[in-house]
Amino acid sequence: MAPQRMLVRIMYSALLFALDFQDTRALTKNPHCQNKCGNLTIQYPFGIGEKCYLAERFAVTCNHSTNSANLYLLGSQVFNISESEVHINQSMLFLFYNRSSINLLEKTQLLILLTSIPKDISDFSINVHSMNTKKKSWESDDCNAFFIADKDFNGFDKSTNISNCGKDDIFKYSAPVILEWAVGNTSCKNASKIKGYACRENSDCVDAAGGGAYRCSCKPGYQGNPYIEQGCKDVNECTGKDKSVCPENTVCVNTIGSYDCEIEPRRHGFMPIYLGTALAISFLILVAVCLWLSREHKKRMDKKSKQKFFKRNGGLLLQHHISSTRGSTPQTKLFVREDLQKATDNFNENRILGKGGLGTVYKGMLSDGSVIAVKKSNIVDKNQVDQFINEVFILSQISHRHIVKLLGCCLETEVPLLVYEYISNGTLYHHLHDEPNISSISWENRLRIAVEVAGALSYLHSCVTTAIFHRDIKSSNILLDENYRAVVSDFGLSRSVPIDKTHLTTLVGGTFGYLDPEYFRSGQLNDKSDVYAFGVVLAELLTGQQAVSAKTDVGLVLRFRSAIKEKSLFGILEKRIATEGPEEEILAVGKLAKKCLKLTARKRPCMKEVAAELDGLTRIKEHKICKQISRDTCSSMSERSFSRTNETVGEDDEDI
Repeated sequence: MAPQRMLVRIMYSALLFALDFQDTRALTKNPHCQNKCGNLTIQYPFGIGEKCYLAERFAVTCNHSTNSANLYLLGSQVFNISESEVHINQSMLFLFYNRSSINLLEKTQLLILLTSIPKDISDFSINVHSMNTKKKSWESDDCNAFFIADKDFNGFDKSTNISNCGKDDIFKYSAPVILEWAVGNTSCKNASKIKGYACRENSDCVDAAGGGAYRCSCKPGYQGNPYIEQGCKDVNECTGKDKSVCPENTVCVNTIGSYDCEIEPRRHGFMPIYLGTALAISFLILVAVCLWLSREHKKRMDKKSKQKFFKRNGGLLLQHHISSTRGSTPQTKLFVREDLQKATDNFNENRILGKGGLGTVYKGMLSDGSVIAVKKSNIVDKNQVDQFINEVFILSQISHRHIVKLLGCCLETEVPLLVYEYISNGTLYHHLHDEPNISSISWENRLRIAVEVAGALSYLHSCVTTAIFHRDIKSSNILLDENYRAVVSDFGLSRSVPIDKTHLTTLVGGTFGYLDPEYFRSGQLNDKSDVYAFGVVLAELLTGQQAVSAKTDVGLVLRFRSAIKEKSLFGILEKRIATEGPEEEILAVGKLAKKCLKLTARKRPCMKEVAAELDGLTRIKEHKICKQISRDTCSSMSERSFSRTNETVGEDDEDI
């Protein structure tokens, strides 16, 4: 007969419980739980009763009639539970043979194999083989048994009889088994990162099952239950059996989680008091000196940092400029960093008034209550620093009601800061193109804004000692106050032109849509470049359209020129302007914009002429009002002024 084989898989778990935290019944211990069953103490995560254990596999039942405890998982009697092991009595497993199983197993006397089961395994199997002897022992002996036992188990006594499988009393036999237990089915490295981590404060995670599970243990210097809140409590090493932990002539002083051994003070005299007082005073003096040195070091480093930034940001050059022009121009104030940080709430985002390509503008309030606008460069870039310093130079030379007033600057920060007067009502671009402010400006205010901007540019070109070309006139660089008074701002790209020169050759700078095409081609900057950009602003005031828009393929200048050429100006006007503005005034402004937008720079009027023509147009309005009061006094002046502007807009289309 060929040898037969039987596979018996033992499903004992060397880890009593591998916790799945998505299926736990209780993660905190009920304070009213029963913790004794006979002489056995039950501690969490094990427990007796509902919500007294961490999960079902830690449930313990207590037989009150016998005062014995059974573990729910194996149904076995528990006689001890330690920090890492549970001791149980495990019933034997019997295998019965009958003739219907003859094809599965040829039963013989079972061999006893004494093998030590390695620690940290989760399951194992046993293979049982027949001896295939000639004697058919299975016909007379149909009972076999196997079991797992503690390595110190010394067998059965003389009364033990397991040969009669047919009797019920065979189930009374059991053997002691020691099982390792754990609370989680992952390593300590991963356990602390997942939901339901079981180890509480003052405890350590301990790997079990070769890193496939973990337990918790109180840290050294603590004792108690590491699975409940505040379960691990400090051990006072200086009392009880541990009070002699320190060497002679020292005193044990308990600390949280540990202890210190201090030199025993003398028992007589006032020396200990004096010594303690002296040490305390010395410590306080040392702390005070350290704080003072730290503050002084911080002050020195801060001063060096300010000096470094001041030099890098052109401070020396600016100081030279201020000293060389002292008495001839308004003085530029040098603000300190801390004042501007305080004024802008440390440049809080809620204080931002606007952002541009060169910098961000913040609203601030100085200690004297005056409201300011602080322009901060976006990045640390030498070109931008040069533009900031250039703006300081330009604005320090001029004073005009419709040009933004520079109050001062701060150069001791990482990027330079410029301080201006605060203009409260945003930009012209904001009122012309941003909802819900579109069409918020009346024709009368638009005409006055045009006059004020033209007057400011005429002043820059003709009335200062050295002519100044703005080079970036656009609606977003025209500020408005609460009365719609116009103020020209942002002089970062501006250039001063010597008296003996008519133009400058520079790298092209400006904004697309407002850029003079002749300057763009040649790189030669002159006053007519500002005239062209102002012509675009006039077109914006008339039409309410943006200079460049993603909604259309053709820019505003081309659309405006086409309307002028086809004598259809009123077809592209903003609705409010078309219905509110006097026709003769609209035609006059349209004709002036057409002149400013000529492709050839020499054919454009200068800003002084543009300002005079707009000023004359406003005088017409004044004369008309005056005429209503006294026709005899004002009639001749009105007719003479109006005759200059009542020309057909479509005339003179060459070089349009």
